[in-house]
Amino acid sequence: MAEQFDMFSEQAPRDDLVTRAASRLAKPEQPAVPMSEEDMVRHLSETGRYRILTKLLQRAIAPFPRPEYPLKGIILDTETTGLNARKDEIIEIGVIAFTFDATGSIGDVTGIYGGLQQPSVSIPSEITRLTGITDNMVVGQSIDTAALQALIEPADLLIAHNAGFDRPFCEAFSHLFSGKAWACSNSEIDWSSRGYEGTKLGYLIGQAGYFHEGHRAVDDCFALLEVLAREVDTSASIAFAELYEASQRSRIRIFAENSPFDMKDHLKARGYRWSDGSDGRPKSWWIEVGEEALEDELRYLRGEIYCYPDADPPTKRLTAFDRFRA
Repeated sequence: MAEQFDMFSEQAPRDDLVTRAASRLAKPEQPAVPMSEEDMVRHLSETGRYRILTKLLQRAIAPFPRPEYPLKGIILDTETTGLNARKDEIIEIGVIAFTFDATGSIGDVTGIYGGLQQPSVSIPSEITRLTGITDNMVVGQSIDTAALQALIEPADLLIAHNAGFDRPFCEAFSHLFSGKAWACSNSEIDWSSRGYEGTKLGYLIGQAGYFHEGHRAVDDCFALLEVLAREVDTSASIAFAELYEASQRSRIRIFAENSPFDMKDHLKARGYRWSDGSDGRPKSWWIEVGEEALEDELRYLRGEIYCYPDADPPTKRLTAFDRFRA
């Protein structure tokens, strides 16, 4: 008689039998197929629970710029010891040179410069917190004006995200920046119509789907370039095209000289700014408007502020060569 097999005997451990039985039933494991980065981004985005930001990479300098983009632009950014161009100093400047055409289409990056400058005073702690630039970083450093000249001199348009801040500092630093046409990417583009919720560079970069190392001059320049060049489905043109078109139009600065003192809150609410006369302008409230809005603004001043139909407040016509100066 054949010997009966006892599954509970010491010769056949139960764990071994269970393991062998399970192995006969289990399907062979399939090797995992790794998802590509693009698939992962698409998968997370399609859930509706994630918003993906892409690290912004600097564009390379084109060794042979395309001839169909004959105009030359500059994006620049400065870091300074304070807010007053008459007493504070530049401690860093970043510049990107690029080409574009008459329609506002951007071509190639043709040059980059970034440099530090040791100021005559210690860098305030709040500036270091904001920019990351310390006194030790700028010791013995000076901005290379020859390198700047090679980029700035041939430029048709200089662009800053707050030209009213950067232009006075740049012109106080060097004559290279004087006599150039300037544009402001903060105030001369209707960002809200393009779906942006704010005009600060950080907002624009985030809403465009990027992130970058902010508050260093060259990094901020490249960030602005990408936002200006970004194509949006809801807009027929890129933001730079709008900016370039705005830079070609004259604007009128109106000085509400000798306006009644009790009207100052009305003027301020309408967008007028105060000039104390120290910068060569009339001591008065003032505003800039497009040429098409000049008559309406004069009508407002005569009817609501002066209450005198023959009032003739001083005006000054400004082009991109005049605007944003100190």
